[in-house]
Amino acid sequence: MQDESIIDSPEAVAVIGLAGQFPKAKNVDEFWERLRDGVELVSFYTDEELLAEGISPEQLKNPLYVKAGAMMDDVPMFDAAFFGYSPREAEILDPQQRHFLECAWEALENAGYDSDRFDGLIGVFAGVSVNNYFLQNLIARPDLIQTMGTFQIGISNDKDFMATRVAYKLNLKGPSMNVQTACSTSLVAIHVACQHLLNGECDMALAGGASISLHSKNGYLYREGGIQSSDGHCRAFDAKAQGIVGGDALGVIVLKRLSEAIADGDHIHAVIKGSACNNDGSLKIGFTAPSVEGQARTIAEAHAMAGVTADTITYVEAHGTGTNLGDPIEVAALTKSFRQTTDRKNYCAIGSVKSNLGHTDAAAGVVSTIKTVLALENKMIPPSLHFEEPNPQIDFAGSPFFVNAQLREWTAGANPRRAGVSSFGIGGTNAHLVLEEAPPATPSS
Repeated sequence: MQDESIIDSPEAVAVIGLAGQFPKAKNVDEFWERLRDGVELVSFYTDEELLAEGISPEQLKNPLYVKAGAMMDDVPMFDAAFFGYSPREAEILDPQQRHFLECAWEALENAGYDSDRFDGLIGVFAGVSVNNYFLQNLIARPDLIQTMGTFQIGISNDKDFMATRVAYKLNLKGPSMNVQTACSTSLVAIHVACQHLLNGECDMALAGGASISLHSKNGYLYREGGIQSSDGHCRAFDAKAQGIVGGDALGVIVLKRLSEAIADGDHIHAVIKGSACNNDGSLKIGFTAPSVEGQARTIAEAHAMAGVTADTITYVEAHGTGTNLGDPIEVAALTKSFRQTTDRKNYCAIGSVKSNLGHTDAAAGVVSTIKTVLALENKMIPPSLHFEEPNPQIDFAGSPFFVNAQLREWTAGANPRRAGVSSFGIGGTNAHLVLEEAPPATPSS
């Protein structure tokens, strides 16, 4: 039976604006082009480039040193005057917060809204990664700290002030809060934003996250048994998967209750049908380990909140870290949750944006969401890279899933196109969204 129209669902939330910055892609449009074309956004550096960055010759000779990273360009750039900052104020501000502020403005602009003229409450829900700028730069500048004062240095660099900084600079008067759950931070932020919208605590919401490492050109030491890849490639679900490479990115999405977005004539990129969040608890092998039970519960709960069955979901943007431990657990959890409502096999594509740009930490969830929203809007599923043979610990043949290794036209059946997005944080906080393509737009006169 075909589902009822999403317009009639009071639980739905519309995605009406997008903005982001990524390695080798300065905005969302460039990001989609790279994803569609199967481009890897990780850079591989020459010895000359790394020597110029201060990496020692001894380090470069180490066979375990991996000369790769997925870093953003133009990190030092910031339009300080536009946001009312003096050059000195901008200098002490965490670059993650600088760029997130720019993205928040761009996302609202993409949605077609001026926050000063919007007649309603706009909330901000976001998280950020470790502030390397403070640790590597400001802490070694006692002259700057003395000039500006420790209080000003603190509020310009502490995680607590990213969301409220956006609210202050853009005059947003809804709830404004930081969300921090490690790797699942920005997807949990989106979930929390949806809950506040559905509870009537705001009329629009900005949600997302930022992660900028500041290593313009730098590699890392591979350690066997660790989570980092031995060659700089992330091979999600592949037999050769050995881990991730670190990546920079940030993203912001603008959310609104679906009925109001339709009534207001907003451009709807996609719809969040339902979301869920939980924690693994203690019944697993360790604090940093993933859990089949925990992941399966949150996925099943998201399906229930969305009012959909698993057989109507035809793509999953997985957490997909490309580790021997994480990938089999994730597919087992997905299979367990899907098996509650379907026995079908190999009908649902699965992929991971980490195969393009590595693990972006606090921004990983919003990057995955932006990818999936763009896929729904363009009716194409981008390829998940570096997949040749399935991890032998994963029973794809008996599961609902297959790895989407090539660009695929996303066809629709009796139901609208639907997707799941997963993000799981170290420490056990799991989140999952159910996304659906936008309803047909009403022709304008």
